[in-house]
Amino acid sequence: MRRTLSLAAAASVLLGSLAVFVSAQEPQGGAGRGAGARGGGAGGRQGGNPNATFPAQQRPAGDPALIARGNGLYGVNCRACHGVDLRGGDIGGPNLLRSQLALNDQEGELIGPVITGGRQTPGMPAMPPQPLPADDIKAIAAYIHSVQATMQGQGSPPAGARAELNILVGDAAAGQAYFKTNCSNCHSVTGDLQGIGGVTTDPVQLQNLWVGGGARGRGGRGAAASPDSAARRQVTVTVTTPNGQKVEGRLDRIDDFLVVLTTADGAQRSFGRNGDVPKVEVRDPLEAHRRLLGAYSDRDIHNVTAYLVTLK
Repeated sequence: MRRTLSLAAAASVLLGSLAVFVSAQEPQGGAGRGAGARGGGAGGRQGGNPNATFPAQQRPAGDPALIARGNGLYGVNCRACHGVDLRGGDIGGPNLLRSQLALNDQEGELIGPVITGGRQTPGMPAMPPQPLPADDIKAIAAYIHSVQATMQGQGSPPAGARAELNILVGDAAAGQAYFKTNCSNCHSVTGDLQGIGGVTTDPVQLQNLWVGGGARGRGGRGAAASPDSAARRQVTVTVTTPNGQKVEGRLDRIDDFLVVLTTADGAQRSFGRNGDVPKVEVRDPLEAHRRLLGAYSDRDIHNVTAYLVTLK
């Protein structure tokens, strides 16, 4: 189940972290390097697209017959290392969708020397036993560029069929038992979680909500965030000074040497720490959820989600 969580949590940010590998040199006949290129088809929206980002999307579409021939040659000679979608294969070849050399190649003039002579870095051998003919290299290059032209963003794969994720594979009865043992001290299906399965109808969203500790809501109906629910999730602290004075507020910072808090009237206070002086008591409403993150099994998460879905 943690894999499911990673996909759901990471889907919105994963592509945003990819590095930009495109050369700063503007290719011949290239359009501006605007954002948001959206190629399509064998040749993509190439040649004349003012928003084309990559050199492979800034050249005229390739000959379909040449691309088809290159597809076959790529499958025989390149697929094992570079993968069926050019993102790297079982033998560990580099991602050609992010390759500066492949992106800036026009008709095999940059790709060809690597194919015929190999490359010490990242360790690509020359094609045995005979170098590929120039026409074959040109066809492989045309095929590579045709796939690059369909990229949705820097280094991402071509668009494919939408995958539907079904996470409702758990046992609701087992989830109810787990909830009673591990969650009922803080949560109630007749209180803060009443009707949560009807409020949050997307099982993936519901699962992320309860695992992350965001299921508390106003009036028992609240999967949605509100000032009241945000306040209940706030980490607070009480500092007791040596003379017995207590100062409470929202915890802003804490380490071995300092604790900083903001009181109810908006004033920020800081206290130096020397061991256990002053006494510091931290209250984190999500602490129990954080502890359980290391204890959940995949089955536990599936089962609890299956149970919460039934709470309409």
